[in-house]
Amino acid sequence: MQADLIIVGAGMVGSTLALALRDAGLSIKLIDAGPLEIQPCAPSDTFEPRVSALSAASQRILERVGAWAGITHRRASPYTDMHVWDGSGTGQIHFSAASVHADVLGHIVENRVVQDSLLDVLKDDGSVELLPNARLEQLQRSERGWSLTLSDGKQVEATLVVAADGANSAVRRLAGCETREWDYLHQAIVTSVRCANSNQQTAWQRFTDEGPLAFLPLQKEGDSHWCSIVWSVTETEAQRLMALDDAAFRHALGRAFEFRLGDVLDADPRLCIPLRQRHAKRYVQHGLALIGDAAHTIHPLAGQGVNLGLLDAAVLAEVLIAAIARGEQLGDPRVLSRFERRRMPHNLAMMAAMEGFERLFQADPLPLRWLRNAGLKGIQALPEAKALFVRQALGLSGDLPGLAKV
Repeated sequence: MQADLIIVGAGMVGSTLALALRDAGLSIKLIDAGPLEIQPCAPSDTFEPRVSALSAASQRILERVGAWAGITHRRASPYTDMHVWDGSGTGQIHFSAASVHADVLGHIVENRVVQDSLLDVLKDDGSVELLPNARLEQLQRSERGWSLTLSDGKQVEATLVVAADGANSAVRRLAGCETREWDYLHQAIVTSVRCANSNQQTAWQRFTDEGPLAFLPLQKEGDSHWCSIVWSVTETEAQRLMALDDAAFRHALGRAFEFRLGDVLDADPRLCIPLRQRHAKRYVQHGLALIGDAAHTIHPLAGQGVNLGLLDAAVLAEVLIAAIARGEQLGDPRVLSRFERRRMPHNLAMMAAMEGFERLFQADPLPLRWLRNAGLKGIQALPEAKALFVRQALGLSGDLPGLAKV
């Protein structure tokens, strides 16, 4: 089998790239190790533990590839405000969509909802060939570009291979792409909880001595008392919390959150995820590109991972469409380097900011505690600075691809 483009990984980022290029006149194959089956989603279903905080820029990308209507039809929870405070001091900061005359800051959406909505469009459209249950076993150079051997023995060749197969990317490993990475020595406990009080369409985040704790607003059949939680703690504390019975865990969670939304009344099953930072030294080589978590993974404290990945997909699609119009080869390193030059500085800046926040709020010395509380208070007192942050988060500024622009 042959194709112009093979995308390995049909997750949110890989599927978005495939749809962004479906009218580019390319032969595209989308390969995934999973079955690529769409799961039924009833309004009363239990929430999936993994969620994403989709920015307005991500919403525009998903709208333009045709997936946003499927997302809102299933389940999406808008949020209008963000409230962040230091659990070891008095510093706090509040962001509001109203400060820049926007309706919302973003939407909290379960990852499976985004994925299934993208699959709906892919299957209805039919212009991209889907290869489910096809795990990548070997990756070798060929005259055409790359030859891929799949777990069922099939071989596929393509001019360009794009790795969208996640943090433990097989493509990245088999192609010998080097990374810089380190372990945070923390784990994230994720689940969905129901609180005594409404979430107020607000994303809440408290920085504790153990690590950041986020309560992200969810809605189930009009009930606004639900939140998705991401609780970053040390490995030892994660083991202790995971071993607690449901009632004890709910009380510990409520106490860590200072009962801002009252008691935690219900909690779904918990999932524990090791936290590791990773960044590829290069996103491209001849006939190969890395996007999404295959290229970079960041601390989940701001929920920015999938937004970075969707921007990767939109920029790469824009670069490739422009190259086709100029008659250039898809796998030409000069073409692919245009994608890398646009995305690597932005991703590194976001990673550095998240790393700085994580280290600052984990710092124990009294001068640093005073500094971070003074910083939060200072920014809170500067509406222009907060509005700049909100505009950046909404995707109203910066080097945006066409799919993400207003």
